[in-house]
Amino acid sequence: MASLQDIIHWCNQTLNSNEFKDYAPNGLQIEGKSQIKRILCAVTASQDAIDAAIAQQADLLLVHHGYFWKGEAYPITGMRAKRIKALIQHDISLVAYHLPLDAHPILGNNAAIADLLELEQIEALDPSEKHPIGNIGYLKQSMTADAFKQLLTDRLGFDTIHLPASPHLIRKVGFCTGAAQDFIDRAAAQGCDAYISGEVSERTYYEAKELNVHYFACGHHATERYGVQRLGKAICAQFSDLELSYFELNNPI
Repeated sequence: MASLQDIIHWCNQTLNSNEFKDYAPNGLQIEGKSQIKRILCAVTASQDAIDAAIAQQADLLLVHHGYFWKGEAYPITGMRAKRIKALIQHDISLVAYHLPLDAHPILGNNAAIADLLELEQIEALDPSEKHPIGNIGYLKQSMTADAFKQLLTDRLGFDTIHLPASPHLIRKVGFCTGAAQDFIDRAAAQGCDAYISGEVSERTYYEAKELNVHYFACGHHATERYGVQRLGKAICAQFSDLELSYFELNNPI
């Protein structure tokens, strides 16, 4: 077993979570047992993930998308109340890391994408950021947009959406997981041939065409499966006698 507070302290330090301006609190969001034996990680703290944590008698639910987002209503009612009540009733801690888990150069979602695509020479998408949320990498060999789309579909297990630019080959690739489609302008400013994110908006079609950057939407969930799994494994490597499992609910968005 390990102390909940020790785990949180180690995660906060490892991810530099206090150095991010985020849309929700990072770290411990709902406090449960003081001692942790079983950790379940999931992309989102949905009711399905909570039910899985209860079924597996987990002490801690580790997620990328937790609760208490900016702009949400304050009252804890309806769906949110049901979720939070279930966690409290079963004494399960909810721990969430959002932007810090996108940005981490080893454990993060973007780092995992770079590894999956075997990208090289990783750089910041925005060089002014202390902890870059997005990155740039280079394919080992240039490829056509169709070939790159197939590579993304195969590696990420998602039916990739391609918004075309002019028919140039792709080698320099910008990427940022989740709902970062609007960073395509940063990719264009850095001279990228293509840009990858999770979601897509109506406006993105025109931006890809006019900025002349191929855009590939690879799924919000599909691009963010990896950070929580990497963080969970790192926690288990740091603290002995912990059990870890991953809950997958293949969200098509």
